[in-house]
Amino acid sequence: MAIIDSDAHVIENDATWDCMEPADQQYRPIFLNARSGDQQYLVTDGKFLIRARKDTSVDLLASINLGDQVPVPNDSRLMLDVEVRLRHMDELGTDVQVLYPTIFIMPVAERPETELAMCRAYNRWMAQSWAKSSGRLPWALVPPLLSMEKTLEELRTAKDNGACAIFMRPMETGGRLLDDPYFYPMYEEASRLGLPICPHAGNGSQQMIDASSGYAWLHSRCMGAAAFYRIVNEGLPDKFPELRWGFIEFTGNWLPFAVTDLARRFERRGIPRKENVLRDNRIYVACHSNDDIPYLEQCVGPDNLLMGTDYGHADLSTEIHALENFKANSGVSAETTRKILDDNPRALYGL
Repeated sequence: MAIIDSDAHVIENDATWDCMEPADQQYRPIFLNARSGDQQYLVTDGKFLIRARKDTSVDLLASINLGDQVPVPNDSRLMLDVEVRLRHMDELGTDVQVLYPTIFIMPVAERPETELAMCRAYNRWMAQSWAKSSGRLPWALVPPLLSMEKTLEELRTAKDNGACAIFMRPMETGGRLLDDPYFYPMYEEASRLGLPICPHAGNGSQQMIDASSGYAWLHSRCMGAAAFYRIVNEGLPDKFPELRWGFIEFTGNWLPFAVTDLARRFERRGIPRKENVLRDNRIYVACHSNDDIPYLEQCVGPDNLLMGTDYGHADLSTEIHALENFKANSGVSAETTRKILDDNPRALYGL
């Protein structure tokens, strides 16, 4: 059995933006130190985003450390040395990490040209890392959604260079929800390429973040469950019958509520109910180790559940040893454990 980390991260840094094309350097993000000296800020399009305390043990975009306090080598979390990353994975007993971004969890640009330059640089950076990893670091590409034609180009290039998924946020720039027809051309191309759509914890709408007073549980976690609900309720799996979906870092304990509510809603509207809402819609959900996984297995079955560590971050979702601990004491059968750690992520990501 291989061990696949379905949600690991990299921390963008100067090496990321060095991958910008020369003509795009005018859009390069700027990092500034606060006058107090203990904070850094990311500046794009003339706007300030809090980056981190200068203490590099603290996660980008987070001002306090809420992680599980397990040290992660900076050369690994910043992807400055792929060999260091691979050696640490070996120490953790992890065969594959699926990489997600950090800066892009939140809105970073309002102008299409800035977003395109940043996304393109990030995707090239990940492609370089994957090429050095012997296939152990597949990654989720960041689409420049303000430029749909360029997004389709990015999908094709990234697919040829190790990308195994498309990163999205449960609400995108401009307040667009994921069932918005604006995204249909990307969904069609993703279907053709075999790339799943993977909404990840975060939010692309600054208005939503502001309205929630920055309370991540509301603008991120709750919005993930809402995105799942919209995608199923609006029938997107039927509109794109080859497309796979992965819900990443939203936990899994909300699933019984959503599935039960959808079943009643479909029944009262006279819509035929699918036998298994996850399996029959090709939807996968990444659980946390403190989720009630035996109950989730009872509610939705074992074939569409995953697990990640949030490697590289230092927040409430982070548990560097989650996969090891789950393998040793999962509370479910050996077969279900294998599915969650190997078979299911392999199926979602096409590994």
